Amino acid sequence: MVLAAAVLWGTTGTSRALAPSGAAPLGVGAVRIALGGAILLAIALSRGTLLGRRWPLGPAALSAVAVAAYQLAFFEGVARAGVAVGTIVAIGSAPVFAGVLGWAVLRERPTARWVLATAVALAGVVLLAAPTARAFDALAVVLPLGAGGAYAVYATASKRLVAAGDSAAAAAIAFAGGALLLVPVLASSDLAWLREPRGVAVAAWLGIGATAVAYLLFTRGLARLPVSHSATLSLAEPLTATVLGTVVLGESLAAPQIAGAALVAAGLLLLATAPRAS
Repeated sequence: MVLAAAVLWGTTGTSRALAPSGAAPLGVGAVRIALGGAILLAIALSRGTLLGRRWPLGPAALSAVAVAAYQLAFFEGVARAGVAVGTIVAIGSAPVFAGVLGWAVLRERPTARWVLATAVALAGVVLLAAPTARAFDALAVVLPLGAGGAYAVYATASKRLVAAGDSAAAAAIAFAGGALLLVPVLASSDLAWLREPRGVAVAAWLGIGATAVAYLLFTRGLARLPVSHSATLSLAEPLTATVLGTVVLGESLAAPQIAGAALVAAGLLLLATAPRAS
């Protein structure tokens, strides 16, 4: 489920790049969360799993803030650094952040298998990014790193929420809250691009496929996995983004990137095939 979610997330950068020319990165991110958050909220309310529970306030607030921060940092960072590099830096940094947070907050001690799998996958991430390195401003690195940190905070806070109740409700809290925080961004954005069929298609895919469906899968998988494992499995996202950036957007794919993709896949396979604890 986590791998499937990561593949869906891997389409976001390419989807934004295919939006009409007037679609600003921050506006696209705000529309995505508004639509995805509304869908997740409707699902949780229809299942009766959201109301009537005492949700932990701290994790609920942190998950919403992290969702909003991730959208702002990720979409702007990808616009500056490129789909492949921006996604690689954002999600490539997330396992390190998540491993530290999971250990410090949830007492999830990293296993030797996770350390090895993460090291192999991150080596692949470095190779994926290296061939496309170019002269870009500092924000092209800082923003994706900020997105990686926000993702780790979201995953850690959501783990606490999932433990307190239904996974769909946990996702709804994070994304409905994140959508509320992004209302000022949405209100100040030029949304004329949504009048075009291509804009509607991009918004629908981002809201439904890459958000509602993806995070329902992710939160359900998160209930059965340590945060650190989930973050490492999410490295399938930059792998997907690299393939799509190359095939769909014509971004370059050099020999080191092919080797890097193989290493990421090997790291994911190593972790995904770990024996489950009895």
